[in-house]
Amino acid sequence: MQPQLTIRPAVEADFPAIARITGDSYLSAGYFDDASHPYMVKIMDVAARAEQATIWVAEREGTIVGSVTLALAGEPYADIALPDELEFRMLVVDPAVQRSGAGKAMVDAIVSHARTLPGIRAVALTTGQAWESAHGLYLKTGFHRAPERDWLVPGTDTKLLVYRRDL
Repeated sequence: MQPQLTIRPAVEADFPAIARITGDSYLSAGYFDDASHPYMVKIMDVAARAEQATIWVAEREGTIVGSVTLALAGEPYADIALPDELEFRMLVVDPAVQRSGAGKAMVDAIVSHARTLPGIRAVALTTGQAWESAHGLYLKTGFHRAPERDWLVPGTDTKLLVYRRDL
């Protein structure tokens, strides 16, 4: 059995671990070839992200093992959130501990949190077309595809898929 997992708001001391896990996760999954890609540079600048969004970490025995970014409609990190949705982005788990339940625990915590927010009736997210392990996690945690909301990354032919879970 895995040791207890704590999900909490990130603090500045967590930023280096969040940046490392984010980079390692995206690179090991093959989403990008190297950390110099402009999107990678942006998402690994955790301090800048924390100024514009809520970041949570998953911590096990004092070690950060994952993180996620939360946003509401109209906030800088909200890509697809409708006014009644909480959106999450950049859900990452350290590749060294993937499949340990940390991703599912973070999704469950996000859904529980969303239920406490006034006017929020669903949780939504965007994921890459080929990100099969992510698709499996989202389906397992009660999300459904919202294909009518899929979109292309501006200036590219990269299609992103939208998932939504009603609360």
